[in-house]
Amino acid sequence: MAYKLPTTATAPFCPSEVKGSVEVPQGAPFWKKILQFAGPGLLISIGYMDPGNWATDIEAGSRYGYNLLFVVMLSSLAAMALQCLSMRLGIVTGQDLARLSRARYSPNVARVQWLLAELSIVACDLAEVLGGALAFHLLLGCSLTTGVILTAFDTLIVLGLQGKNFRSLEAIILGLIATVGVGYIIELVLVQPHWPSVARGLVPSWHAVGEREPLYLAIGILGATVMPHNLYLHSSIVQTRVVRREKRSIASAISLSRLDTIVSLVLALLINAAILILAAAAFHATGHNEVTDIEDAYKLLAPVVGSGLAAVLFAVTLLASGQSSTFTGTVAGQVIMEGFLNLKIPCWQRRFITRALALVPALIGVQMLGNGAVGTLLVASQVVLSLQLPFALWPLIRMTNDRTLMGDFTNRMPTRLLAWLLFGVISAANLWLVVQTVGWIA
Repeated sequence: MAYKLPTTATAPFCPSEVKGSVEVPQGAPFWKKILQFAGPGLLISIGYMDPGNWATDIEAGSRYGYNLLFVVMLSSLAAMALQCLSMRLGIVTGQDLARLSRARYSPNVARVQWLLAELSIVACDLAEVLGGALAFHLLLGCSLTTGVILTAFDTLIVLGLQGKNFRSLEAIILGLIATVGVGYIIELVLVQPHWPSVARGLVPSWHAVGEREPLYLAIGILGATVMPHNLYLHSSIVQTRVVRREKRSIASAISLSRLDTIVSLVLALLINAAILILAAAAFHATGHNEVTDIEDAYKLLAPVVGSGLAAVLFAVTLLASGQSSTFTGTVAGQVIMEGFLNLKIPCWQRRFITRALALVPALIGVQMLGNGAVGTLLVASQVVLSLQLPFALWPLIRMTNDRTLMGDFTNRMPTRLLAWLLFGVISAANLWLVVQTVGWIA
């Protein structure tokens, strides 16, 4: 039996209102079905190219050239595996990870999960605020404080999208991703990296991360790649497609959604790789091995490359990255609030609350530390995300391994082993990152 289509205009940020809103004709050709299922993966991919990723990729490229490129690749492959688990859970059960967690665990445990998930969204939004503020600072010449205040007005964008359908939101996200992608293609043409060295950087090498500093950066890349709130988000937004509650239709939906997920995250991988390659070619290869700040990278691009266009494109893509993350953060917030608390508020209010909570530490940091606040707070936001990740991974893996919940779509043994291996590696890596960061701050 198919989900009923909503009879009223829907808002793209409210997951419960757009469930089953994209109908897929049963007799449609394969290519048309692919197009209909394409979209949720794009929203997820945004979380893998936010300003937090920029900070780690730029520092890795400037310090170690192309040596840590394989870390970006392996982290993205791990993200693909975990997002596919989340997608499968949502399609098979017809419920999202947050709602299933509320039903499965005690009220106190569910409240802790909710608080940690909300904290991860605020931490991610903090990175978006800092990225947007820095972009405004670079493009308009305003102070960082003014840039932070300007980011508050993105709530107006959310208001402007009320009444639009979910496909409109997906189209907007595609446009923003295309802006980032085209910008980096042009920048790489201007920088002209040494492609044989790029290819060697894709080969995994323990020697490349054998020392403390590159290992710290490698774990930072991993921690900035897999976003905990994306796991909650993906299990919800895949339900926007109409899927008949029969084995064959569910299996087809999983296959098509898996393709959407992998292709979208490959795009994110290419953009993250492009950031690192740009930093390696523009800075490391020219002797600028200490570029660890996004603003420093912007200022050095024009004189190193010999064209002001590269610096302008850098700032524009940074702004597009931060704004696109705004949309997905709002949807994720709605999913988590509705799932854990069974509470729904207007989407613009949800956006306002999240952005207000992120603005406070951003403004305090900028006032106390000046321009140096951006790098420090970006690192702090990634540590907060790292702390929360295992609390989202554990229930996801347990649920997709549960035959009473998943039936014939339960994880097979190779998938189970891979999932628990990733859980162990990511948890250990994130714990090490947190310990090292606390020691660095002390």
